[in-house]
Amino acid sequence: MSVGAPEVPVRSSRVAVTAAYAAQGLGYAVVVTSLPLLKQRYGIDDTAVALLVLLVCVTAACGSVLADVLAKWRGSRVALAVGLVIEVTGLVLVAADSPFPLFVAGFGIYGVGLGAVDASGAMQGVLIQRRYGRDIMGGYFAAATGAGIVGALAVAGGSALGLPSGTVLLFAAVVAGSVALLGVGRFDRSRAATPVGSHTKAPLPRTGMWLFGFVILAAFTLDSGVSTWSTVYLNDDLLAAAAIAPLGYAAYQAAVLVTRLAADRATRRWGRQRVVVTATCVSILGCIVVAFLPFVGAAIAGFALAGVAVGALVPLAFTSAGALEPARGDEVIARVNLFNYAGAVLGAVLIGLLADGPGLAIAFLLPAVALVGVLFAARRFRAPVPVGADSDVEAAVPR
Repeated sequence: MSVGAPEVPVRSSRVAVTAAYAAQGLGYAVVVTSLPLLKQRYGIDDTAVALLVLLVCVTAACGSVLADVLAKWRGSRVALAVGLVIEVTGLVLVAADSPFPLFVAGFGIYGVGLGAVDASGAMQGVLIQRRYGRDIMGGYFAAATGAGIVGALAVAGGSALGLPSGTVLLFAAVVAGSVALLGVGRFDRSRAATPVGSHTKAPLPRTGMWLFGFVILAAFTLDSGVSTWSTVYLNDDLLAAAAIAPLGYAAYQAAVLVTRLAADRATRRWGRQRVVVTATCVSILGCIVVAFLPFVGAAIAGFALAGVAVGALVPLAFTSAGALEPARGDEVIARVNLFNYAGAVLGAVLIGLLADGPGLAIAFLLPAVALVGVLFAARRFRAPVPVGADSDVEAAVPR
């Protein structure tokens, strides 16, 4: 079991993993923004769409477990490449005008790939970050967010041009397949997992895994809630025009992207703990603004503030989780990643259920309550041990 002696130049690995994150963000955005078109193609209702999304969440958890198994067997490099190939298979089945059972199977297969890439991408990111000796995870997630915006625009553009509903999905499949093919030789070859057949019985750091898992859950509860319900709230409750209602989600995504672009530099300057506390407090304030100021402009601003925590907490939580037990970081990350999908379900489902009671505005306090818990975990976010500066990082890495 080893985390050392990588053969691929560190910058080459970083570019390849960044491309994998971008392919992941592009594919997911294309899938979720294509749902209305796919709904029309098969004549299904909103309940069926919700069940498809739930299927993706459930199978994604299975994909995270698969990444754990592959990381132990062949390393996270192989797990990431396999995950991308599985995504390609799912995307092709969803894009094709195939019988409905195959269409549903495509969503399930895509979910497995999604979870495998989520987990193995984070494993790879932490390994490369360790070689740099400074925080760089924010850049990976920024690539995913930026590519997601491109994916949404591509679906909108395809619809405006009258292209078949599967065209952009196939484009996302080609991108993911290309990254898998080119990246498998460039992803980091380090291993940070107990090899298959090992008799090591040392337990994993469960307390830390649950703690950072909760941070991931809180972040994705907020992310799923805003993604699913922000436009509905602005349109149905605040009576915003159809052209205005999506701006809440757009402002949220913009804040996530800006935060992720700034996160690495911010943690180097002020430390992880201060960034976590500041970002969390800003997002709690954003949720409160949405809940208690029933005006379109205030709600849009509130959703933008809410995005700050998601932009910062997710990369920092994976970074800190991987440092709990560096020699088994891949295994730790695979387990912490499972909280991602629990949060996605909680945000989409519980906020929807609360909408029928106290209303959607008050329902947005649910992620705020979860974020309060993050403040108590902030002291566990520790700074990395420096290895080298940008200019000499490759020289510091053994070959």
